[in-house]
Amino acid sequence: MMRILKRFLKFLTSRLFVIGVLLLFQITVYIMLLFYLNQYVIYIQGLFWGLSFILILYLFSKPGSPSAKLPWLLLLAAVPLVGVPFYIICGTSDVHVRYKRSLKQSLLQTEKLHVQDEVVADALKKENIVRYREADYIFHTTKMPVHQNTMVTYFPLGDLVWVTMLEKLKQAKHFIFIEFFIVAEGLMLDSILEILVKKVKEGVEVRFMYDDIGCLQTLPNRYYKKLQEAGIDCVVFNPFSPVLTVGHNYRDHRKICVIDGYIGFTGGFNIADEYINQKERFGHWKDSAIMLEGEAVWNQTITFLENWDFTKKTRSNFADYGPFRYHPQAFTFENDGYVQPYSDNPLDQELVGESVYMNILNNATDYVYITTPYLIVDHEMITSICLAAKRGVDVRIITPGIPDKWYAYLMTRAYYREFIEAGVRIYEYTPGFIHAKNFLSDDVVATCGTINMDYRSFYHHFECGCWMYQGSVIQQMKEDFMETFSKSKEVSLQWCKKRSILVRLIQSIFRIFSPLM
Repeated sequence: MMRILKRFLKFLTSRLFVIGVLLLFQITVYIMLLFYLNQYVIYIQGLFWGLSFILILYLFSKPGSPSAKLPWLLLLAAVPLVGVPFYIICGTSDVHVRYKRSLKQSLLQTEKLHVQDEVVADALKKENIVRYREADYIFHTTKMPVHQNTMVTYFPLGDLVWVTMLEKLKQAKHFIFIEFFIVAEGLMLDSILEILVKKVKEGVEVRFMYDDIGCLQTLPNRYYKKLQEAGIDCVVFNPFSPVLTVGHNYRDHRKICVIDGYIGFTGGFNIADEYINQKERFGHWKDSAIMLEGEAVWNQTITFLENWDFTKKTRSNFADYGPFRYHPQAFTFENDGYVQPYSDNPLDQELVGESVYMNILNNATDYVYITTPYLIVDHEMITSICLAAKRGVDVRIITPGIPDKWYAYLMTRAYYREFIEAGVRIYEYTPGFIHAKNFLSDDVVATCGTINMDYRSFYHHFECGCWMYQGSVIQQMKEDFMETFSKSKEVSLQWCKKRSILVRLIQSIFRIFSPLM
């Protein structure tokens, strides 16, 4: 009884509960205000209907996916009193002027440092013009060039990348950059912090950044101060405040670890014990990651520093952290295909993460294998996936067998029938939850990173990934895919048709409003 009481008191005093109460208070005040103004209902309704009409015209003329616009159009047309203020608060995206200005300053600063090696680009162009265009798209939209002179190691489980990352952190001599969406207290974090504290004492520069909403339930309030007291330079991305604003939509979903400028990690894993299967939450946790060693890490360094400078309002000297500055054998990296780490942000009107996936689908001739924890996609992605399957490409998608969020699982399954009828093969990972975000195609091209196949990753989050052509990593990823298929259950069309009418009705409603979730 005392244990339950303590947990209840802890919840009542938690930051999450306080924020929830304050947000509920703001919503209540808004509703009460509407009732108070009820005596002027004719004028208010006329005003909101007029604003709704203007916003609907604006939405129709605004570039973007019809799928993302549909729920707003329905809300504005059906319930203007709710739709108008909700859209003004949450539907606009051009609000972070500070970030855009900071990003522009970073790009100007790195213009001479972060350029495409024409020798590498020409070599890729001669080898495969189709893949060159994929890489060229990434370069022109993100300013992230494609590299050679980089080794890539693939990790099929978070358990494995954790061990290797600890080893590489121990070898750091000059600097360590860490940026993660979720950081949770436990074995994984403790093992990393133990090394970071030692490295600070050795004179290594350590920068640590985490997302505030991502860590809302996993870290104590003001946890960054604890790290700062240990000598770690720590900042929180987009601190959450109990005010209704569109800014809360923009979260730092990236996972980056850079060591001395020439070793870099990224993938689906976060710093929490479930990602390394030291804590069971949804069965076996299947994640993935890659380690880069060489020139391509420079792209990850730039990505980290851009966000760091924006968050901390500082100006880093990017040239101090290049891959050649601290490498023990300068300018001598092994070559393992073409490697292009890239970033995506929700403020440039360019859906880089989704476009990279669609380019791979559109250019596939033999197969495309996909792993994703969520399959909640817009009309454009549905078209690309179905078209690839209809023209004879073997498209296979692996989703979780055990969900982490019931509503996301329900929405994910809502797309199964449409895909299967088009010829796509859907698998569910039987042992548990698959969190990896991987694409592999035709034994030649792949991408691994943080980008889920859902609206939040495509439209609202700061993300990162790594496009790879040729190299040993392709075969490593294919072996992992084949093993994962063997542990997964294929979903049949018959199973989809047997789902109850009620479930299908709920799924249809969820699909309409999925861009808002």
